[in-house]
Amino acid sequence: MSMDKIQVAAVNGTELHWREDGVPNGKPVVFSNSLGTDLRVWDAVIPLLPQGLRFIRFDNRGHGLSSCPPAPYSIDDLHKDTEQLLEQLGIKDCLFVGLSIGGIIGQSLAASRPDLIRALVLSNSTAKTPNKAAWQERISAIEANGIESIADAILERWFGTAFQQRPEATIWRNMLTRTPAEGYIGCCQAIALADLTEKTASLKLPAMGIGGSEDGASPAELIRATVDTISGSSMHVIEGVGHLPCVENPKAFAELMNNFIKEISHA
Repeated sequence: MSMDKIQVAAVNGTELHWREDGVPNGKPVVFSNSLGTDLRVWDAVIPLLPQGLRFIRFDNRGHGLSSCPPAPYSIDDLHKDTEQLLEQLGIKDCLFVGLSIGGIIGQSLAASRPDLIRALVLSNSTAKTPNKAAWQERISAIEANGIESIADAILERWFGTAFQQRPEATIWRNMLTRTPAEGYIGCCQAIALADLTEKTASLKLPAMGIGGSEDGASPAELIRATVDTISGSSMHVIEGVGHLPCVENPKAFAELMNNFIKEISHA
């Protein structure tokens, strides 16, 4: 990883680690990560996309190399972090690709700042959490015994059965367990309280949903229920993968992205 591509932006009382790839004057594609991961979650996808684009990705607060402000966090906090980052980088009319909590951020930002986002990919993401109590249980478990204590259960939701047996599953477990507990808990609190139902239904932009047939965190039917509220949207399910299809099957993920990019003339 070239060090000249690694940068930090001071936004909304925190410092976000971000990276740019592709062509500086290309049409922008912005990637937002899932809970417990960092910007490397997109490493295998970006080389498979049209290389005349400008790719921006970043670590959410409390994750990766970004700073970790005191919890709790809200989706509004994460929304403002992202909004200010895009403003600093002079990005408008981007294709925003949000994975899990990244998709929640994307829904919130698209509803209030349509000038920043012209199209939306919601991967393994819903407008509202179906079970707030489960998030509080997860927070309590981490406060008592750390992320390590629930790591195996999380990986079972993250990945399909076959991928869980592969050696590289270990590196994603390490990424998860090395996430600052306060940052992880802060984002759990944001997800638990999020309800973008009305905002998402008001969106008027091209949108594509992506789910995994073995996703134990955001089942495909729940993603479809969110995406179907956006007029003219499409929904796709990648077979045999879990909550992180961009990791498990980047080729299939990129193929869906490439088709969508063509459909919306974003290349």
